[in-house]
Amino acid sequence: MTWTEAIAAAAKRLAATGVHSPRNDAELLAAHVSGLTRARLLIADDPTAAQLAEFDALIARRATREPLQHLTGSAAFRYGELAVGPGVFVPRPETELLVDWALEHLPEGGTVVDACSGSGAIAHAVATERPDARVWAVEADPDAFEWLESNLEGTGAVPVLADAVAASTLNELDGRVDLVTANPPYVPFDIEVAPEVDFDPRGAVYAAEAGLAVIQPLAVRAARWLGPGGWFGFEHDDTHGTVAPEILRVTGFTAVEDHDDLAGRPRFATGRLGLAP
Repeated sequence: MTWTEAIAAAAKRLAATGVHSPRNDAELLAAHVSGLTRARLLIADDPTAAQLAEFDALIARRATREPLQHLTGSAAFRYGELAVGPGVFVPRPETELLVDWALEHLPEGGTVVDACSGSGAIAHAVATERPDARVWAVEADPDAFEWLESNLEGTGAVPVLADAVAASTLNELDGRVDLVTANPPYVPFDIEVAPEVDFDPRGAVYAAEAGLAVIQPLAVRAARWLGPGGWFGFEHDDTHGTVAPEILRVTGFTAVEDHDDLAGRPRFATGRLGLAP
């Protein structure tokens, strides 16, 4: 069997289980097993029996809807690769839009706190794309924090094991931060999600109070971190397109906006502290 034939059969198998991008996932897993690029697979030698067995085992796991990133051990995010696996939320492409916004609003030499940092996706992107910035990444879950520390090694960003909404967390920075970002848990418990989400830590995905249990106190904490004119941007559920901006307004933020993702769904809210629009 050639790689082309193995990939075609695998893609058909994945499609039958409802995987969103079966051909793409089959090609990426074949590249992972072979050590070749996807383009090279078209002209590569036939896979060995051992490679086919490993590939088949990975396809079987993906067919159970185990995330592709858990199988390869990494997730592409902006210009880098992050180590991910059980115990940490797999970063989604939609979060790159929040990073775009953050970089546009980050002053030269600015100070950044990334709350609920998880794998460190946002902190890693900001620290590597804006090496002039000083970045702190806050994560409360010890399992996720291990991934965070590994991903931020060598970036200059500082990992902090702490509850982002606690008043004592990084309180030495209160009133001195230029930008706060967050991708907090925000999915309401009654919302149906893709099967892959079941492999993410529940505490990184779901929140009580219709998904707002972390967002509300986090807005208050962000306001204390920020200096006048500082910016706060956070992701939210697509059911929060009205309430998320309102939380910012009642917390004292101005220039409040809500932003859609590429599919046109409400995705993240932003506001500025202490200045009129």
